[in-house]
Amino acid sequence: MFVSDCLQVNGQGHLTIGGVDSVALAQQYGTPLYVMDEGQIRENCRKYRQSFEKYYQGHGIAAYASKAFCCKAICNIMKEEQMGLDVVSGGELYTAMSVGFPADRIYFHGNNKTPQELLEALDYGVGHIVVDNLAELELLNQLACSQKKQASIQLRIKPGVDAHTHSFIRTGQIDSKFGFALETGEALAAVKEALALPNIELKGLHCHIGSQIFEIAPFEHTARIMLDFLAEIRTQTGAELKELNLGGGFGIQYLPSEHPAGYDSYMEKVSQVVKESCAENNFPMPFITLEPGRSIVGSAGITLYTVGAVKVIPNIRTYVSVDGGMGDNPRYALYQSRYHALVANKAAEPASMQVTIAGKCCESGDLIGEGIPVQPVQTGDILAVLSTGAYNYSMASNYNRIPRPAVVMVKDGASRIVVQRETFEQITQNDLL
Repeated sequence: MFVSDCLQVNGQGHLTIGGVDSVALAQQYGTPLYVMDEGQIRENCRKYRQSFEKYYQGHGIAAYASKAFCCKAICNIMKEEQMGLDVVSGGELYTAMSVGFPADRIYFHGNNKTPQELLEALDYGVGHIVVDNLAELELLNQLACSQKKQASIQLRIKPGVDAHTHSFIRTGQIDSKFGFALETGEALAAVKEALALPNIELKGLHCHIGSQIFEIAPFEHTARIMLDFLAEIRTQTGAELKELNLGGGFGIQYLPSEHPAGYDSYMEKVSQVVKESCAENNFPMPFITLEPGRSIVGSAGITLYTVGAVKVIPNIRTYVSVDGGMGDNPRYALYQSRYHALVANKAAEPASMQVTIAGKCCESGDLIGEGIPVQPVQTGDILAVLSTGAYNYSMASNYNRIPRPAVVMVKDGASRIVVQRETFEQITQNDLL
């Protein structure tokens, strides 16, 4: 029934998350409401750390991809859990800096970083600026020279691996806006230029093949390609790069019918490929970085809504309208992402209805899902959409001038607000007459 270990049903038949009654949370904080289980998030971080100890003897780090869910609280949790942090904008970097996140554990991504963002990264001492293109490489060298600094970088490489996922979230193939292509010789040329620039320190390579990937084979194939490229770089230039960032993209369970590979299984199999490739190429083991985001926070979050109108169109469908929608969860509108949902105040009852969950925005496409089985639902019920911890708050908007929801963390039976609910005043504060 559930897609996360942090969800249960209590004696009242209510859905709980982290031991806290979700119906009580909706009453206390209002809806729509994002709820995150801090205990589950920390446990997921520790699983990655333990896997690095087990399979890489600690010679590596998991850098949380903050684009999945970014706020001060989550950056602070990652700092406390000794994780790295992947940021992709000046705003995400600022959030990390605001909690004193260690600069040497920050990886700064992006295919079009502005000069100001690069200067901020240099000023903060970001340990790894992941360079995407030649224009950025040359600009960064100029900025570092003006600041009398060395910029520590990785180059983003397109390994040519087509992950089996939605076309919008594939990034490893040659036709991608990200990175340097291997097939064309572009990547090797970029390596040679980086090595020649006086204010650039090329530490290693980065790659990322896509998101929500269930299979392990594409990751294994990618690791082998990247290790072979490191060996080729040594042959061509004499440079022995010390770091290899294999990115993220590990899938999570959104539906009860889905069964992604366990992360420990992924870590074991990919580490075997890394070690075998190093041995075959007589190449020393590089420092390995992974960038999990969705797999850290995705299944640790739910969104709670209050049901408004229930509209039955005979022999067509039943629309269940909620007080949120594409403003707080645009993923179905963007790429038909499927979710599991239930009526939180009737969680112990069988899911005997099939419904389309509709949002309140003035768009026909404002849906959270179609054909979703739920318990008998009526106006005033609390509807919970599961596995919304990743890319929901992050992608939320103020379309129709609807305020973005609050975010609540639960842990050890207690709850606290980590992001306050927006107000109409905040939405209009930048307006001028």
